Amino acid sequence: MSIIGSTSVGESKQLLAEEVFHHLGRQIIEGTIEAGERIRDVDVAEELHVSRTPVREALQRLERLGMVTMYPSRYTEVTEVTSETIAQSLEFAGYQAAIAARLAVPRISDAQRDHVVRLVAAMHASLEHPETTSDARWAVFSYLGDRSGNAQHRTLMEDASMVLFRNLRDWVVPVTDRARMRDVYIAFAGAVRDGDGDEAERLVRTMYYL
Repeated sequence: MSIIGSTSVGESKQLLAEEVFHHLGRQIIEGTIEAGERIRDVDVAEELHVSRTPVREALQRLERLGMVTMYPSRYTEVTEVTSETIAQSLEFAGYQAAIAARLAVPRISDAQRDHVVRLVAAMHASLEHPETTSDARWAVFSYLGDRSGNAQHRTLMEDASMVLFRNLRDWVVPVTDRARMRDVYIAFAGAVRDGDGDEAERLVRTMYYL
């Protein structure tokens, strides 16, 4: 059965490519398609009951994000997540999360600030449960990003979210830095409560070692 479902005559190829992009991206993130594994567009097209065109478009988009490498007329290969990849992703995520905090914290309502503080509490708890670090941080900064009031930044983060989640899913705060990070999280929650975007931005950069 097609993941696309029933389609109207006028449904765009762009929508199909978007569906295929998210389908393949999820498989890479979840490890269904592992690093080093090859992807053939004809196989994906057959599996999803779509033409090869949206599959190629989806693979090209994944390549721009660094999740795959395409070898024209041959195959596509899922890339490895290296220490350099993690470092670059952490740096990029830190700058973008800081911008999200700077823009959103002064703009959101008191009720929304209370919600962010609760999300930060989960981030705090992740120091004791490192396997939840990625999910906890993403919950905070995707929430703020969605409420930044800046469409360009929101679009940038939506496009980058898949590769950042993949590259940073196994990253954890070093054991030797968890006491300091606990204090940073507490201070960040305080900045959110106060609606202090400048301080929130500074603290996010500290979280990401910037």
